[in-house]
Parts: sequence; structure tokens; C-alpha cells
Amino acid sequence: MTQDKGRWGTAKPPWLRRRVPAGATYRHVLDLVRCSGLHTVCQEAHCPNMGECFSQGTATFLILGDRCTRNCSFCAVVHGPVEPPDPREPDRVAEAAQKMGLRYVVVTSVTRDDLPDGGASHFARTIKRLRKENPSVLVEVLVPDFQGDAEALRVVLEAGPDVLNHNVETVPRLYPRVRPQAQYRRSLELLRRAGGHRPSVRTKSGMMLGLGETPEEIEATLHDLFEAGCHMLTLGQYLQPSPAQLPVERFVPPEEFDGWRVRALGIGFSEVASGPFVRSSYRAHSLFSAAGCLEKGAP
Repeated sequence: MTQDKGRWGTAKPPWLRRRVPAGATYRHVLDLVRCSGLHTVCQEAHCPNMGECFSQGTATFLILGDRCTRNCSFCAVVHGPVEPPDPREPDRVAEAAQKMGLRYVVVTSVTRDDLPDGGASHFARTIKRLRKENPSVLVEVLVPDFQGDAEALRVVLEAGPDVLNHNVETVPRLYPRVRPQAQYRRSLELLRRAGGHRPSVRTKSGMMLGLGETPEEIEATLHDLFEAGCHMLTLGQYLQPSPAQLPVERFVPPEEFDGWRVRALGIGFSEVASGPFVRSSYRAHSLFSAAGCLEKGAP
């Protein structure tokens, strides 16, 4: 397979070219987020699926501000300085989700290593507020590693999310270059603790491909995640958000993503979303539903 070098401004392969949908629903979501004083990871991380998701009336809320205390070399979210968490933010998230008519809400955050609990209590308040606004809503949280703080993780889990998502992002060899302030084993331990503390919560993780990882490293990481108790998995193409981030080392063709999905399901994952445009929260409700069907033995 040709090792296509992806640099900022380089033409993407045909499978990565798509029309960006827009329209009344797109503008409604954009205006609602703006008027509510909220942030979305769709906007802050320059997600290629923002047009599609906003046009379908969905968004992934980004809490604890729009500036991160870490500076991962793949991520477009702005790095520090940070402000104290807004105590009204959980209310605004719940109100926006209600106005959007969401039955499945995904909430993530910047990493806040400056806070004693890493923002865990803020996550918990947001989950509880969402449940108060709509008791039947399903909630997925995509959390940082809380610097390995087991108590912070417990606080989030006790609030009762349906899905606890934490991305390993890449293979362990690439951590010093891709995630210099994170630790691969610490991320695996978070997933393991989540499943052990509250088995009813489905755990989920994700990886980006195209950063220079080898097939053998991907395979080993899939096994590590499964052994850590991870139920659901997302695999997507890394795309350089701006010239400031790492370049793409390789554009992975769709058939390879299909192959990795088959392999991951063979290892034992409940459900896997794998494709060039897949991201952590992309069509999250569909992945959750599919995983639930599989676990109940339905077709």
C-alpha cells in the first residue's frame, strides 16, 4: 500500500472528499449553540462531520470552557490560559439539549489539569441536570484521564452516564509525539476501573489511524482495549486540522477500515464504527443501539 504523505493543503484522496450539508436545521443548531453561550467539540476541534451532524440536529457539547491545559499535537482545541468553570453551564447544556429534542446527548470537555478533580464534579452536575430536564435521555460522556484520579472517575460514574468514553487516540509508541502529557497505561486503567466500578455503564474508546502506526501495533492496541473491558470502539482517519498540528502520515483507504471493524468484532467488541470520517461521537446513538442489540442477541 502506498504511503501517501498528507501535508496541509495536499489534495485528499477521493474517499475523503464530500459535500458539506447545510440548511435551516444547520443554522438553527449553530444559532442555538451561540445564543446559549456553549461550545461544541464539532467547532473547536474542526470536526469534518460538523455540517452533517448540525444538519441532523445533533452536536457534541464541550464543557469546562474552550481552552485546554494540555497541548496534544493532533488537536485543534486552543491551549490555555483557562478560566474557572461556569456554574451555569450544566443548566445551559440541558436546556439546549431539550430545545434540540435530543434523546441521546454526548458531552465532552477540554482537559482541565488545573482543577483538583479534573472537572469531574462539573461532568456529574451536567449529567444530573440533563436527567432532570429529561429523565429518559441517554447520556454519553467522553472524559479526559483525570490524571489517573480514581475518585474523580467515581464521581462521574455515580452520576449515572449510560456510556463512559475515553479515547486512547493512538498506539503506545506514538504517545510521546502525539499525546506527550498523557499515558497509555493510565488510559487503559481508567477504562478498566469504569467497568469494574459500574458494570452497567458501557465503556467506549477510539483511535485515529494515519499517524504512522503499524498493523501490528493497531492489533495489539485493540487487544489491550478489549482486555481492559472496553465494549465499543471507534476507528477514524486522522486529518490535520491546521498547519500547527501533526501532518498525516498516511490516508487509510475505506476497505482497510472495514477490515479493522471485522477484526475488532472478532476480538469481541460489542460494536465498532470504523471508517475515514468516524469520530468519537459520530452517530453515537446508532453505535449504542447496535451494541445493545448485539448484547441481547438480536440480529
